[in-house]
Amino acid sequence: MRKKITIIMSILFGLIFLRYCITVYDTHKQQSKMAKVAMPEVVVEQVGSKSIIKKYTAPARVVAKYQVNVEARIDGYLQRSYFKEGDYVRAGQVLFEIEPQEYQYAVQQARANVRSARAKQIYYDKQSARARQLVAQDYIARADYDNAVAERDSYRADYQRTVSAYNDARRNLSYTRVKAPVSGRVGIITVTVGNFVRTNGGTLTTIYSVNPIYVTFPLEASDFNELARIDGSATAQRKVEFYFSNGQKYALSGVQNFFDNKVDEATGTITMRGTFKNDQFQLMPGDYGKAIVYATKPDPCPTIPTKAIQENQAGKYVYIINEKHIPVLTYIKELEQDGDNTLIKSGLKIGDTIAVGGIQQITPGVEVKVVNRLPENNDKNANIFVKLFRKIKRLIIRK
Repeated sequence: MRKKITIIMSILFGLIFLRYCITVYDTHKQQSKMAKVAMPEVVVEQVGSKSIIKKYTAPARVVAKYQVNVEARIDGYLQRSYFKEGDYVRAGQVLFEIEPQEYQYAVQQARANVRSARAKQIYYDKQSARARQLVAQDYIARADYDNAVAERDSYRADYQRTVSAYNDARRNLSYTRVKAPVSGRVGIITVTVGNFVRTNGGTLTTIYSVNPIYVTFPLEASDFNELARIDGSATAQRKVEFYFSNGQKYALSGVQNFFDNKVDEATGTITMRGTFKNDQFQLMPGDYGKAIVYATKPDPCPTIPTKAIQENQAGKYVYIINEKHIPVLTYIKELEQDGDNTLIKSGLKIGDTIAVGGIQQITPGVEVKVVNRLPENNDKNANIFVKLFRKIKRLIIRK
């Protein structure tokens, strides 16, 4: 019995001693944590650099180079159409025919008037020539000669008037055959055959040029200035790509060769335009997608480890560690991923010092301790005490 009591007392003293050791360890651990809170340890790196061809993305819209409304230039009944909606037509190709008989009659009448006026002009030319000879020989009065010259000039003017009327009649007759002013794809026919059309009476159809074709996109003014800086000129011709709304890339690259002469005050963007070949008519006017425009020269770009980037409701950020070891929260804009690193569009400069380890312990504005590496969390001693306590507990239970 005494032996059993001795064993129990030994176990109790052991437990008391174990509890004391655990308390000492916890106190030491708590003091260590408080020390770390007072001066967080962080690992830092300098912002690196990588030369790349920078690219900028913007929403884009496909626009026809020409958009021409085809209208009637004379009045009459629409007699025939020579195309189908959606056809590709060439400049000068006949699209519609307006009933021509009325205008053919007008041409015939005007032609007859020209012949009559020409005959009269020839007659009075001869009369004035005779009068000139007679007045030179004093056979007629000077007043008679002047009358002959006046009549000649009047019939010459009358002849020119009839010629003009004849040309105008022919012009109106030509308008009975409505021709395509430009090459392109024809849209919907708004007036069908059999209807009466009038001058300025509305559009018969619309022609959209499709090859080449334009892609316009609004680029932020800051991005435009950056492109101009990299290329050394705002007017450089740059490669541009177009992606359809479903994400598919258009096979051919275009050339960005135009930009607007002002910044949109509402959006802070400049309208850019790329010209694309469109032999297969895949790009349709009015279609939407996105455009990517590339700089013509490589440019150094800041690069940092992706693990250094944090995010909150305001956006993505990193901690810049200044010369006084004070962390400064700095928001950034990413350009693209590059393996384990991220290329930075804005917010950082090459050579800046940022925190890449121990970031969770940082409080903005509170000084940190810069170390080469963070200490490993090693609780081996605590694990030994825990294991020992569990063994003693099992021993008591068996007794």
